[in-house]
Amino acid sequence: MEWGSVPSGRTPGPRDGVRALPFIGEILNYGSLSIVGLEKNTGKTECLKYVLERLPLTEKRVAVTSIGIDGETVDQVTRTQKPEIVLREGMYFGTSEMHYRQRRLVSELIDVSDETTSLGRVVTARALTQGKVLLSGPSSGASLRRWMADMRRFDIDLVIIDGALSRLSSASPAVSQSMILATGAAYSANLNTLVQKTAFVVELINLELAARDRREMLMPLEKGVWMIDTDEGLHDLNTLTSLSQDIHFEGMERCAALYVAGALVDSFLEKVRKNKDLKQTEIVVRDFTKIFISPQQFRLFIKAGGRISVLQKSKLIAVTVNPTSPSGYVLDSDLLCNKLREAIHLPVYDLLKSKPCN
Repeated sequence: MEWGSVPSGRTPGPRDGVRALPFIGEILNYGSLSIVGLEKNTGKTECLKYVLERLPLTEKRVAVTSIGIDGETVDQVTRTQKPEIVLREGMYFGTSEMHYRQRRLVSELIDVSDETTSLGRVVTARALTQGKVLLSGPSSGASLRRWMADMRRFDIDLVIIDGALSRLSSASPAVSQSMILATGAAYSANLNTLVQKTAFVVELINLELAARDRREMLMPLEKGVWMIDTDEGLHDLNTLTSLSQDIHFEGMERCAALYVAGALVDSFLEKVRKNKDLKQTEIVVRDFTKIFISPQQFRLFIKAGGRISVLQKSKLIAVTVNPTSPSGYVLDSDLLCNKLREAIHLPVYDLLKSKPCN
């Protein structure tokens, strides 16, 4: 079976005796999960499909939504075939009004949000039969958090988010408690480069949380660059983003930390590193999706004594690989899995082989 193809016949699930990989059991330890692809065609949808087929619904009440759009048969950018999303009876889901009308299952309407997206309001429903659906849920971080919180009203045990790392998305997958990362040949056709690039993203995902008091103080601040002094006082540096060319760091002798509410970029990190008062400071960002820096600048900053922390993070429980690129280039799956596992010290799976990489 080719990567991304849809198996014929009915969708397998736990009731069919399909043996699930170990990370399925670990997912059950958390209340929320994001599945995030490093690039299109790295197997994110295949991973979501795998998880939805194998979760034990007799043990957990599950709800699923998407930051972007998932479930199309053809990718709207690359025009490649995509596996469709099949929901099982009893699963809750959140999608736009437009895609709710296009569903191919019988469902019970639960809620219609007051918030409007480009595809209409977000509809929450429960599947009464197994069937296919396009997922296009909350598009901002705030609305995603509200939707997840609303799921508690329906005694949902596990919320699954089809995530996105795109700069175009304001909703972060880091709002979830756990995460699965999908990587593959579409991210880089060179095996060693792919391992290095994926390992760096994993390192960013695993950055430590900032101190609790700082997290509570900084979480409401969604714009600007801020300084925290040695007495934990907060000061607005009157800079909209770290991209600003005219940002200056004079009089920073009492700086204990800098908070960048938006994107953290190389030029900002370099300015901080070259300032004698800031070499060993802490930079706080909202989460790893806001970090757009090169491994080189990151290493130089850390080597100089600096530190980067986050306000929110997820527990990365596994990485999946798609060794085939949309252009047809195929990497050695076992070699890729083994090298990646050695680099990140996490379980790595090729889901189409349905076994851990040896």
